[in-house]
Amino acid sequence: MTETTMHKSHPWIAGFLLALSLGFALPAAAAEEGGLAPSNANLADTGSLQNGAKLFMNYCSGCHSLQLMRYSRIAEDLDLSEDQVMNNLNFTGVNFGERIPPSMNSVDGKTWFGAAPPDLSLMARAKGVDYVFNYLKSFYLDASRPVGWNNTVFPNASMPNPLWELQGVQTAKFKAAEGSEPAQFEGFEVHRAGTLKPEEFDKVARDIANFLQYAAEPAAMQRKSIGIWVLLFLATFTLLAYFLKQEYWKDVH
Repeated sequence: MTETTMHKSHPWIAGFLLALSLGFALPAAAAEEGGLAPSNANLADTGSLQNGAKLFMNYCSGCHSLQLMRYSRIAEDLDLSEDQVMNNLNFTGVNFGERIPPSMNSVDGKTWFGAAPPDLSLMARAKGVDYVFNYLKSFYLDASRPVGWNNTVFPNASMPNPLWELQGVQTAKFKAAEGSEPAQFEGFEVHRAGTLKPEEFDKVARDIANFLQYAAEPAAMQRKSIGIWVLLFLATFTLLAYFLKQEYWKDVH
């Protein structure tokens, strides 16, 4: 059978292969077009999710909540015991089955930062995991901002860098503006080294982004595991349907 004949007889094959290739290509293209470095976050990496949960609770939950997430669900999905979660991840004093509230009072947050820190339950779903990864890496000193920090991914953010001790302190270089064009970001310069090497801090940012990706849609882990069996069923059913069709139509022509 020639390639042309195959496409005429089974156009769904070409369509399936095209959709499959686009499914892998589009996320990478979107990240590249947006100027975001890929996070390479992986929901199948339980160790990364556990470390991301620890880092989030220690460095982020003082201001931000995960009000669509429960401590008990984290324990179930990330292979953690109730004692591990309650002793190492729960700093709010709520019960094991309750949602994760902020440690900071919203009124205090608005007073200190100009706006109450947002809930991050759906942040990775709204912005993308690569956005979160790059955002955590892009804080720099800016004396013109109320808290002394700015961010190249989210300019004029009201948030200080919660990970500065790990990452270190950096300043940003900008190309001078020409005419009505805004100044263009050219890169960072290390002002003070952190406790981690750059590649080690990348892992910190990746694990936090990965955990927030999980928190935005916990069912994604189960859906992907079930999806493999669904695809196997569909492949088997398609094969059986094809042979059944051949049997029905063998005497027609």
